[in-house]
Amino acid sequence: MHTVGETKYNHWFDGLALVHSFTFKNGEVYYRSKYLRSDTYNCNIEANRIVVSEFGTMAYPDPCKNLFAKAFCYLSHTIPEFTDNCLINIMKTGEDYYATSETNFIRKINPHTLETLEKVDYNKYVAVSLATSHPHYDSAGNVLNMGTSIVDKGKTKYVIFKIPSSVPENEKKKSCLKHLEVLCSIPSQSLLHPSYYHSFGVTENYIIFIEQPFKLDILKLATAYFRGVNWASCLSFHKEDKTWIHLIDKKTKKDISTKIYTDAMVLFHHVNAYEEDGHVVIDVISYPDNSLYQMFYLKNLNEELEKNTKLTAIPACKRFVVPLGFDKGAEVGTNLVKLPSTTATALKEKDGNIYCQPEMLCEGIELPRINYDYNGKKYRYIYATEVRWSPVPTKIAKVDVLTKKKLSWEEEHCWPAEPIFVPSPDLKEEDDGLILSSIVTSDPRKAPFLLVLDAKTFTEMARATVNVDLHLDLHGVFIPEKDLNTERE
Repeated sequence: MHTVGETKYNHWFDGLALVHSFTFKNGEVYYRSKYLRSDTYNCNIEANRIVVSEFGTMAYPDPCKNLFAKAFCYLSHTIPEFTDNCLINIMKTGEDYYATSETNFIRKINPHTLETLEKVDYNKYVAVSLATSHPHYDSAGNVLNMGTSIVDKGKTKYVIFKIPSSVPENEKKKSCLKHLEVLCSIPSQSLLHPSYYHSFGVTENYIIFIEQPFKLDILKLATAYFRGVNWASCLSFHKEDKTWIHLIDKKTKKDISTKIYTDAMVLFHHVNAYEEDGHVVIDVISYPDNSLYQMFYLKNLNEELEKNTKLTAIPACKRFVVPLGFDKGAEVGTNLVKLPSTTATALKEKDGNIYCQPEMLCEGIELPRINYDYNGKKYRYIYATEVRWSPVPTKIAKVDVLTKKKLSWEEEHCWPAEPIFVPSPDLKEEDDGLILSSIVTSDPRKAPFLLVLDAKTFTEMARATVNVDLHLDLHGVFIPEKDLNTERE
């Protein structure tokens, strides 16, 4: 929802969250959608105007408020309480499901009814002001996530934490979050300029964090309200800085001693990572700058979108390869990558640092998904939306990272959402399964639908048309029936 009363949000990512679901039952598909009844939603609806600030839209007090109320409002924004408008992803924790964003708040939801349940503040369990919406899950169902602790006890750091998949028998009614465990922390390169990040990577033995020079200015953040600017303006890209690649050893819970870096870039999504013959392989979608965020200001998303909005920075899927047990006596300038399957390089420098240059896997894809059974392992296929000259995707693509071949699905006037891979129950090969994507149509005469593709051949298996206004979503999750608590249905 981008309009409340007579007020409008500035940015597409600011709108009030709408959760929707497609339920497969007895050969039929049921559609349901519901606004997330967050505190933000309730405050805005009650006031009939935007009263809670979002990242791209700063909300100001009613001009009719008295001076004392205004002063209090300004004071409370010095250290802002962020919104609980959780509009990015769905996270599973134990038997519970949460709508998530990138602040310290998450909202529990009922996956059957989409009813909004309790609000959870990460801060009660771990000192973070921001957290990612892209956690990882291990084979036992434990959640691994990370967040930023801003100037806590004089330090700014990135905190990696684990939420267990279950609680002790005598605490059955308690949340798994009460047993959250901090695994380790990485100091920020700068106290007042921490890196922005949207996701991170994992392998069997390492957690991968890429500290990019797309940074949040804490002093600007604290004064944004007084200066009449939004929080998004406090993010800036420093193209002259390095991008640091941190490998945290899961056993020692420490960053490896070798400093590894690459050129300045902006990335939102890790695709996958794995270990092979003494190397860590990291696949990401990156941009040469931060212009993508600017394109989603609502003033740019009008009827002329397809004609007028051109991507100035095309996303590229890149592979970085970091050598682990390399020869310490290697000459300066030596390429330490010994994998024959990649053109990525890692050059030893005079100061002992390693400078990585990636291999280009493909261009023009975003919102990447994989068969999650291969997460942290050597894999072959990426499923993604394909974007070319517009920020809105027009195709769904399957990329073979081994052969570099690509299959795609497209249809006129169709804008696909993130493709979600659902493995076949009798899976024998990595791509045995289905792809699900909700399709928004730009032609008012054509109804939106849920698309089902064969993941192997990319041929259409089925579609379920819905007679509602479907909205482009960001991220989602497939929940098998066995993972649903049927008592709640």
